[in-house]
Amino acid sequence: MKTIPIQLPETVFSSLRRNPEEFVQEMRIAAAVKWYELGDISQNKAAEIAGLTRAEFINALSRYRVDFMQYTAEELAEEMANVD
Repeated sequence: MKTIPIQLPETVFSSLRRNPEEFVQEMRIAAAVKWYELGDISQNKAAEIAGLTRAEFINALSRYRVDFMQYTAEELAEEMANVD
């Protein structure tokens, strides 16, 4: 795993009432959730970025009020057309 240093003001940690490690973990989850919501990454990749299992990531989606299924109308129509 690659470690990348990030500089944050000391005051940000208290905003979420988290220590620095917990804050950075929450940033990873929030970024992964948003990128997934935008359709930029798959659910599996988002879970990997967040450092969670897929089931844990689905729970995080619920916590952030993001639907776990991210289909466009066209993708949903295609999926429905392929149902036996």
